[in-house]
Amino acid sequence: MTAAGAPAGAREAGRRIEEILDGFAAAGDPASLAAAEDLVRVLMEFYGAGLARVVAGLDPARLAGLAGDELVGGLLALHGLHPEDARTRIDRVLAAAPEPVELVAHDEAGGVLWVRQTGSGGCGCGSSGTEALRRALEDAVGALVPEVTAVELEPADRRAPQPVLLQIGTRPTAPARVR
Repeated sequence: MTAAGAPAGAREAGRRIEEILDGFAAAGDPASLAAAEDLVRVLMEFYGAGLARVVAGLDPARLAGLAGDELVGGLLALHGLHPEDARTRIDRVLAAAPEPVELVAHDEAGGVLWVRQTGSGGCGCGSSGTEALRRALEDAVGALVPEVTAVELEPADRRAPQPVLLQIGTRPTAPARVR
């Protein structure tokens, strides 16, 4: 696998693991499903412990450089070893989005990230374009911010705000008051 193809391969591996676990669940054998989930958990702990040892031996500059790599950064985040906090990683993903978006909210407890399109929706392809953007964001966020489990995309408000009309003129003079 080439370095350029690694991130897509890693995402595909994650999807494949989910498919395999879903297959165990669909088979209806709870013991097999529990064993498969336990195997995945133990492997994650094993690889996470090894990665933690590698990270502990790195100087901060080298760690920051590795964390910027999509594949390595995703692995660091998955194991709680990424040097950046979740908000910084979210901001980085949103800044690289294929269309302009802004963070609306992040429910850390529920794992939901709400973002809003800030452009005109660019491609002019309607809801299918919006769905493609949501999927692209979900893939990018999923790779670097595993704390986020779902992305909700709010479309840009297509109604441009109406300018306020400012009246400039002279005020009528008030009649003199008699006392």
